[in-house]
Amino acid sequence: MPDRSRKDAARPQDGPVSPVAVIDRLAGLRVLVVGDAILDSYLAGSARRLSREAPVPVVALSERRDAPGGAANTAANVATLGARATLASLVGRDAEGDRLLALLAARGVDTRAVVRDAGRRTEAKSRVVADGQTLVRFDQGDGAPPAPEAETRLLEFLRDELPRADAVVVSDYLAGVLAPAVLTELQRLCDGKVVVVDGRRPRRLHALRSTAVTPNYAEACALLGLDADVPRGDRAAALQPHAAELLRRTGAGMVAVTLDRDGALVVQDGQPAILTAPRPVRAACATGAGDTFAAALTLALAAGAPAELAAEVASAAAAIAVAADGTAGCPHEELRRAFGLRGKWVVGLAEVTRIAHRHRRAGRRIVLTNGCFDLLHRGHVTYLEQAAELGDVLIVALNGDESVRRLKGPDRPLTPLEDRVEVIAALGCVDHVVSFDEDRPTRLIEAIRPDVLAKGGDYTRATVPEAALVEQLGGRVEIVSEVSGRSTTRLVERIREPHDGGDRFRRARSRG
Repeated sequence: MPDRSRKDAARPQDGPVSPVAVIDRLAGLRVLVVGDAILDSYLAGSARRLSREAPVPVVALSERRDAPGGAANTAANVATLGARATLASLVGRDAEGDRLLALLAARGVDTRAVVRDAGRRTEAKSRVVADGQTLVRFDQGDGAPPAPEAETRLLEFLRDELPRADAVVVSDYLAGVLAPAVLTELQRLCDGKVVVVDGRRPRRLHALRSTAVTPNYAEACALLGLDADVPRGDRAAALQPHAAELLRRTGAGMVAVTLDRDGALVVQDGQPAILTAPRPVRAACATGAGDTFAAALTLALAAGAPAELAAEVASAAAAIAVAADGTAGCPHEELRRAFGLRGKWVVGLAEVTRIAHRHRRAGRRIVLTNGCFDLLHRGHVTYLEQAAELGDVLIVALNGDESVRRLKGPDRPLTPLEDRVEVIAALGCVDHVVSFDEDRPTRLIEAIRPDVLAKGGDYTRATVPEAALVEQLGGRVEIVSEVSGRSTTRLVERIREPHDGGDRFRRARSRG
C-alpha cells in the first residue's frame, strides 16, 4: 500500500504563499478527473394556473439550459480556473451524451478519455423550475458498472493520461464508473500525485490513501454515524472532536468538510482543526458548489498551497460559483479578484450590467448608493451599513476625481479615486464598488436597475434628482438617517484648524 505521507498536503514553496500567488500558478497545471459524468438540465418557465388533470401547476416553459454535472462539472471547473482538464468517464450513445460532450468541448475540457458505451444511458438530472422555484427533478441512468469492452478502453485511457497529470480528482456519484478494476488501477497509478476524492461515500475509496477528501457536512456525519440535525452555526464544533476518526475512516492526509456558507472545516493529522473564513452568499441554488470546491482545492494543492490556504481558495471559488445562476463555475479572474486588493471594484458599464443581471436572476435585491466618500468617517460607515440592510447586495457608486472637483471645488477630492475605492471596498457591508465620471449616476442606474436607491438624510424624496428614473425602472428611493455632526466638510475644517493655530503660535513667538 502506498505511503500516505507522500501526499499529506501540498508541496509548499519556500516562505509564505499568498492566495493570489497560488491562483496565478493554476494556469498550465494538468488535472485528470475520473468519475461519474452527469448532464444537469434546467427547464425554466412560469406557472400561472393549476392543471385540470391533477392539482399540479402548469409550467409554461421558456428556456432550457444544460450544464455539466458530477465529474463533468468538476472537469469544467478545472478548465474555467485556467488549468488543463481531462475527463475520464463513461457516457451513453444517446442525445444526453451528445449534449454533455458538446458542453465540455465548449468549456475547453479534453474528452478523449470519455468512453461512449452503446449499452449505457447517460446519467442526467433534469429540473423543472417555475419563477425561480424548483418544482421537481427527474433522473435517468441506471448506475450499472461498465460493460467489459468499455471498462477495458477506460483503463487504457487511464494508463495513458495519468502519468502526464499533475493532480487527480476522483469524483464518485455512485453511478458505476468507479468499478473495482478502475479503483485498483487508480491506486496503482496515482502514487506520488496530488489526489483529491470527492465522493458520496468517502470510505469506499479509503484504499486510494488520497491527499484530501471533500465530504459535505451530511456525508461527514454519515461517515461517522452522527446525527446531522445540528444548528448551522454549531456544525463545525460538532465535528471537531471526531477529527482523528475522519482521517482514519477516509484514509486521507486531509479532510475538508464543506459547510456551505460557513466555510470549510480542515482536519489534518497531528494539527488542530481549522475553519476557513465564511463567505456568505445569498444563493437560490447551490448545485455544483461541491464540484467547484474539489476542483479549486486540487489545483491549489498542486500549486503548492498549504492545506489551510488551499481550503480558503476553494471556499472562495465555491462561493463565487454559487452566486451564479444554476450549475456554474468560478472564472480564474473572478477568483483572483476575490483575493486581490480591488476584488470588489467593477470597471465599466458592461461589467456592472452583467453583475447586476446575475444578482437579479438569482432573486437578490440590489441596493445602490452614490457619493464622493472623500474622507471616510463614522457617518459614512453607519450610513453604508444601514443602506446594506435595505436589500441583499450593496453597490456603491463613487464620483470620479473630475466629477468631485466639479461638485466640491478645485481642492477636492482629498484622496484620489483608487484610494477611495480601496477604503470603501474594505467594508464588509459593501459588495461592489463602481465609479462614474458624470455629475449624476444616470447611466449606472439604467445599467443596474436597482431595487433601492439609498440616499442620506440631507435629502428628501423630492430633492433626489434620480428618483423619477429609479421609480420608472421599478425601484424605490429610501432616505437613510445620518450620524449627527459628521461630514467630510466639517472634518476638513477641523483638520485645518491646528495648522492655523500653529502658525499663529509661531508668529507670536517670533514677535516675543
